[in-house]
Amino acid sequence: MKDFKMLKMWEKALLAPLFAVLAIWMVYWAEVRFDFNFNHLGVQPRTLSGLKGVILSPFIHSSAEHLYNNTIPLAVLTFFLFLFYKGVAFRVLLLGVLGSGILTWLIGRPSYHIGASGLIYVLASFIFFKGIFTKHYRLVALSLIVVFVYGSMIWYVFPIKDGISWEGHLSGFLTGLLLALFLRVHTPQEKKYDWEKEDFDEENDPFLQHFDADGNFISTSEKFEEFKEQIEIKYHYKSKDGKEE
Repeated sequence: MKDFKMLKMWEKALLAPLFAVLAIWMVYWAEVRFDFNFNHLGVQPRTLSGLKGVILSPFIHSSAEHLYNNTIPLAVLTFFLFLFYKGVAFRVLLLGVLGSGILTWLIGRPSYHIGASGLIYVLASFIFFKGIFTKHYRLVALSLIVVFVYGSMIWYVFPIKDGISWEGHLSGFLTGLLLALFLRVHTPQEKKYDWEKEDFDEENDPFLQHFDADGNFISTSEKFEEFKEQIEIKYHYKSKDGKEE
């Protein structure tokens, strides 16, 4: 039963990244197939028309290389989000897109800012910081995995390369941090053993009774001999007429 629930949880976690990847690839396919160019639908900072890009820009990519570079991290991080933070996953996606898009609109250079990289930075930032804040060993381990695999992304929140929207990356990173700070998540309860509980009684613990005061193991035979010494056996005989002798 437990294995079945785990399988269903993995199946649900796989649907979100599958849908996200299909969405961005279908948009790019439509651009190539029908000779469209959707770049003008990206975020254009501090213009009224550019606000539509807050919602639309994550689906738009300038080239196949741009699309490919965003596909794998988007799929992996979305999977992590829905597997470990399923209770807030949809809120993280929605607020992440809105928050990073609006912040990019406020601080970005006069250009069209497109691509799912802003959302990728939201996810990486949220997963990393939330795991650290919760201090749960599994979520902290997930944070370390994200750092190990995608830690080099941090450099691209700075203007170190032309043609990259570092403002979108920075906006996503800050949005993910804020979401990690303010969104409450359900933390798995750690199993407590009997000896970790406050009302634990060492004297009545069946396992500890196999050890003496010095910590030496008492074998079953030794315990039986000790037990025999405490037993007093009395024999009662009855004669043929039923009287005890």
